[in-house]
Amino acid sequence: MPTVPLVPTLRRRRLGEALRRFRNETGLTIEQAAALMGWDNSKLSRIENAKVHIRPVEAAKLLGVYGVDAPDVLMAIEALARDAGKKGWWTTYGSMVDAHIKDYLSLESDAESTRICSMGLIPGLLQTGSYAREIIAASTFWRPQEEVIALAEVRKARQSVLTARGGRPPLNFWAVIHESVLRQRFASQPALMRDQLRHLLDMAELPNITIQLLPLAMPPNPGMVGLFEVVRFPTPWPTVVLTENLVGGQFVEGTEHVDLFEKAFERIVAAALPVDDSREIIKHVMEKE
Repeated sequence: MPTVPLVPTLRRRRLGEALRRFRNETGLTIEQAAALMGWDNSKLSRIENAKVHIRPVEAAKLLGVYGVDAPDVLMAIEALARDAGKKGWWTTYGSMVDAHIKDYLSLESDAESTRICSMGLIPGLLQTGSYAREIIAASTFWRPQEEVIALAEVRKARQSVLTARGGRPPLNFWAVIHESVLRQRFASQPALMRDQLRHLLDMAELPNITIQLLPLAMPPNPGMVGLFEVVRFPTPWPTVVLTENLVGGQFVEGTEHVDLFEKAFERIVAAALPVDDSREIIKHVMEKE
């Protein structure tokens, strides 16, 4: 029976990229590194290209060949080698969840912190079920109702990263939201926004969540360009940025471009209201509903 090739999951791709980076830093070629491991060249090439699995013990030995001995790096690489082939809970939804969303959910489940600027809607991790269904129905208007409901379920399920992650600390989440978002109205569900604003206030009480508002009279800032998320990971994984549009999302990687988004978020925070003032405005708008 022929061997079925492994699907290069996002975790496996990130692992391969990290191992390639460590090898390049030593100046070793694939042939030289494979020889030191007692492997044929194709095995290491396939590992780096996410075509085959590498066991945690092999990953640790390979890092030794590369002279990498930092405990946190060893632990992170071994953990990713152990989890690289795991399927996320979202795979049960099949093709209803687009590939870029599956990749993002994988990143989010491994992330240490996320910082998001959202000018037009409440961020997904802070949405109620009713709000999520309305937004998904509007932004994916070509999908049938059952898919909208399923995608809203996915959005609610992913919110578990804010409270519990199997013994790991919850995701540190910092959201900057434009004040106009609070004043959205849904004619079909008059009570929807009041419930959503109450949920925002409840979530803001969690120690790992920061919510700030960009005021209506805000100064010009980079957030006016559109929604983006800066996703950070523990060492040695690099920060990734996600930008979104109507037909999907795009990942931004590479130090130079990611740094621009990091600096942009700092400018957006500087233009936003303090946390306490933001909370008072959310409360005031909610009470008027």
